[in-house]
Amino acid sequence: MAPYIVRRLLQAIPLLFGASTLTWILVHLAPGDPIVALAGEDGNAEYYAMMRERFGLDRPLGEQLVVYLGRLVRGDLGFSNRHNRPAVEVILDQLPATLLLMVPSLVIAALIGIALGAVAAGRRHTAVDATVRTTTLLGHAMPVFWLSQILLLVFAARLGWFPVQGRTDARANHEGLRAAVDVAHHMVLPVTALVSVYVPPIMRVTRASMIENLDALYIRAARARGVSRRRALIGHALPNSLLPIATVIGAQIGFMFAGAVLVETVFAWPGLGTLLLNAMLNRDYAIITASLLMLATTIIGMNLVTDIAYSVIDPRVRHGRD
Repeated sequence: MAPYIVRRLLQAIPLLFGASTLTWILVHLAPGDPIVALAGEDGNAEYYAMMRERFGLDRPLGEQLVVYLGRLVRGDLGFSNRHNRPAVEVILDQLPATLLLMVPSLVIAALIGIALGAVAAGRRHTAVDATVRTTTLLGHAMPVFWLSQILLLVFAARLGWFPVQGRTDARANHEGLRAAVDVAHHMVLPVTALVSVYVPPIMRVTRASMIENLDALYIRAARARGVSRRRALIGHALPNSLLPIATVIGAQIGFMFAGAVLVETVFAWPGLGTLLLNAMLNRDYAIITASLLMLATTIIGMNLVTDIAYSVIDPRVRHGRD
């Protein structure tokens, strides 16, 4: 396992290098001037020139790219001119808020998706199966930003059951348990939006994998020995279906970061999504490139974690790899 992990980490280096280079080029070729966004449109040409020289934006793009890659090799992800702080510090400040949405959303989506997939597989070609598939298909078809706005309009603006935006109630000064309850109250709608979108792919993979295993000879043999239908489903078919389920759950991590940008924007949640959106609007190159690099690193890292999970779930994968 150790040599395989080292090999995968070495393979990730050129991928991250390529992703960083492409991201930097696309960001700098996009229309807009970061100096105008930073200093305002009322400045004169001399002031703009001084600011460009100060931040190294007066150099040719090729030279700027070489400087950026040199800093990246040293672990320097850049300096945010708008925040007047290193980009990594700004991102780390906002990361806990995004993880506070993503982790519960992923756990809940995985539990619901696996449960619905198991139910649909055990009741395939019945009304229960059709209902589960239709409901999850509708959830998958709705864009997360549209669903977020519907939840906001219905349950926050009209019914008043949940807060409209933010992570805490600005008018209150809760502490301890009441503060945790306040944050949880603000999380309900954004977490619901993320869960509704990411349950369907997990459910579909779980259903398909379990149906394949339910038709296998070992399930028939177990049933012939007197194993109950529920035990055959949960105790035999589900464990042998975990490999593709683990794959699709791991893949959702990267998509959740993308979905968080939209969900956090709708609900004004102070996380990485809101930070990245503001950075794009303000042409904050350092925040944009560092955020997208972190996203690429997360996706590559989750692929590695998924491969390791394969070996834990099914040791035959590890022996076959070697």
